[in-house]
Amino acid sequence: MSDIWLTSLVTETPQEGFELAITLSRRGVKYTQPDPEVLHRLRPEYAESADSLTAASQVIAVNFQTVAAANNYWRK
Repeated sequence: MSDIWLTSLVTETPQEGFELAITLSRRGVKYTQPDPEVLHRLRPEYAESADSLTAASQVIAVNFQTVAAANNYWRK
């Protein structure tokens, strides 16, 4: 994947920052496993796994920390 889609971590609001964190997390999965057929085949396994869902939430939280820091925690 060579398209440039992320030009900044700066967002207007915390809500936009959280949505960016989710996008970062999802794109990370796509970079790790670029085959959509494999992703769709594996989805039922992790969609029903509490451990997998908790891990996904943790990845989003880490990405949100990064975005929040880049936005000076939305303090002006």
